[in-house]
Amino acid sequence: MRIGVVGAGILGLAIARRLTATRPGARVTVLDKEARVAAHQTGHNSGVAHAGLYYAPGSLKATLCRRGIGLLKEYCAEKGLPYEECGKVVVARDAGELGPLEEIGRRATANGVPGLRRLTAAELREIEPHAAGVAALHSPTTAIVDFPAVARAFADDVAEGGGEVRLGFEVVRLGRAGDRVRVGSAGEELVFDLLIVCAGLQSDRVARLAGDAAEPAIVPFRGEYYRLVPSRTDLVRGLIYPVPDPRYPFLGVHFTRRVDGGVDVGPNAVLALAREGYRRRDVRPADLWETLRFPGFRHLARRHWRTGAKELYGSAVKRAFVAQARGFVPELTADDVVAAPAGVRAQAVDPDGSLVDDFRIGRVGPVVTVRNAPSPAATSSLAIAEHITARL
Repeated sequence: MRIGVVGAGILGLAIARRLTATRPGARVTVLDKEARVAAHQTGHNSGVAHAGLYYAPGSLKATLCRRGIGLLKEYCAEKGLPYEECGKVVVARDAGELGPLEEIGRRATANGVPGLRRLTAAELREIEPHAAGVAALHSPTTAIVDFPAVARAFADDVAEGGGEVRLGFEVVRLGRAGDRVRVGSAGEELVFDLLIVCAGLQSDRVARLAGDAAEPAIVPFRGEYYRLVPSRTDLVRGLIYPVPDPRYPFLGVHFTRRVDGGVDVGPNAVLALAREGYRRRDVRPADLWETLRFPGFRHLARRHWRTGAKELYGSAVKRAFVAQARGFVPELTADDVVAAPAGVRAQAVDPDGSLVDDFRIGRVGPVVTVRNAPSPAATSSLAIAEHITARL
């Protein structure tokens, strides 16, 4: 059986790895347009292995995150990859956030997150001496990892299992030939019995090539970061997060310790002017026009323009960004941070402007399409691979 996987991010590689291990004799080929694996979302994320605090109990995010973090921890131990349970505190800054913090605790408990503890302001300072808040929720098993290294290890596993990772192969056309799928690049065509699309920022476009529905469409949001200068990394011991706004799947500006010892501050969420627009100057008119003409984006912008304007202001004015972060670490100053690389989130949006929150996976004949796989998809990658391959 010939099985193709479009996308050499952590999710596509996890699925290909699972297939090579569970389908003896199958020929598994991963296709990606870039020259390296993990070039986009996997290589630009925060490096947090999420324990499952926020997600609606019973949702795919909740069940696959809890399963996935356990598998990820075991895998990193097996391969000798960095995995540090530095812990996370979700901080309520004032009394108005106590109710939402209580709801996060309820969800986390229902999801089976271990070791949860509600903290007073004094107890918060014992864990994070420089943090400020009226209360917090502590998740000691939330961890930090090197997801690009994990993805590279997955690629090695695919090769060792007899599969192939084809880089520099941009999928520009898909066609059905009976029960098979023809996948073409500019100069080559391959034929598969089964195709799985995990194309991240291009997932809606590739899914449409396969005959899937036009929506949800991907709207790219750039997440910009600052990084603490080395002399100030002692301001943060682990992970300091805000109580998220339930209207959005974004978690808001937070402090993230990295496996290399650095600490990132961010991200915000601003519209990217290109699907892969990691810098402000990255503008691709065709991508921007596609976003602006999508009715779902116009509904979204009309409904949430005030929040969008606030995010843009924080993007343009460093002191505004720092002021937002200083709500959790009051000692932080603009001199304590320098600009860091940004990421782009492939946010799926429905035609009515709703932000798709849960993982969304579809199927069109011999083609499986992963239409929405935002955070915690990296944490959940091994569990998502189980979930998809079990249903083929």
